[in-house]
Amino acid sequence: MTVPYAEVIGDPVAHSKSPLIHNFWLKKLGLEGDYRRTRVTSEELASFLAQRLTDRDWLGCNVTIPHKSAAAGLALEMSPPADKLAAANCLVRHGRFEPFLVAHNSDVAGFLEPLSDLDFSGTDWLFAHVVGTGGAAAAATYALHQQEVTVFNYGRTYEQAEALRRRLGEKDMDFALDWASFAARGSSSVETGESVIELIVNATPMGMSGFPPLDLTLSNWSSHTIVYDLVYEPLETDLLRAARQRGLRTINGLGMLIGQAAAAFELFFETPAPRGHDAELRELLTR
Repeated sequence: MTVPYAEVIGDPVAHSKSPLIHNFWLKKLGLEGDYRRTRVTSEELASFLAQRLTDRDWLGCNVTIPHKSAAAGLALEMSPPADKLAAANCLVRHGRFEPFLVAHNSDVAGFLEPLSDLDFSGTDWLFAHVVGTGGAAAAATYALHQQEVTVFNYGRTYEQAEALRRRLGEKDMDFALDWASFAARGSSSVETGESVIELIVNATPMGMSGFPPLDLTLSNWSSHTIVYDLVYEPLETDLLRAARQRGLRTINGLGMLIGQAAAAFELFFETPAPRGHDAELRELLTR
């Protein structure tokens, strides 16, 4: 007997904790279904999705590196904000007789979830520094702009950072910089003496298991700086460890992972994720 299923695809994908999350929620709700992980290379992506569309039990998939932009291009329809970002972390199968893909992006809501508990009262300025130019960086930048935060984007080259901002419809290219510029700068509050909160976001895979660490110097940043690393495997990246040693507030990638998964779960299984069990889920994910 077959059951409806969804999955996460990427390359690499062995690190993904999405199956633990979705299957935990399915069990809590007593729903029939399954959630899996499948390694798919860039060369295989189009044919893989075409084959999956023929499987009536397949509900869709989450999409991780490096496929988020390509996945958006393979969907027949794109819902907001995937259409704005031209990047999808979630593809959902629609149509019974002529199935097609609808692209979604739950990374935006997932990114903001861990920030909702922070109190920025008394802050004169809030700046964000997003390192990376892929789908996660686009989602983080878009989410922060929606909150009226001034965002600086850093790519390996200026041209990459500029391309990301143009893709998002940003007109001011003075906020597009390369990684060397990040290393050379420090907190605005150090220079001005004002009450300024700086948010540093690692939206690259650097620091993830199997990748070299992201080498960012934090010595010039004030004690009001928050370091948010979207990597969740491992939870304690070298970047977060250095930030804690510097006395800075830190946010790991687990909150975003759970937040974006909850939005995807409802798209796949057409019922809200049972978020009342978040404490138990976090304990499971950190074993």
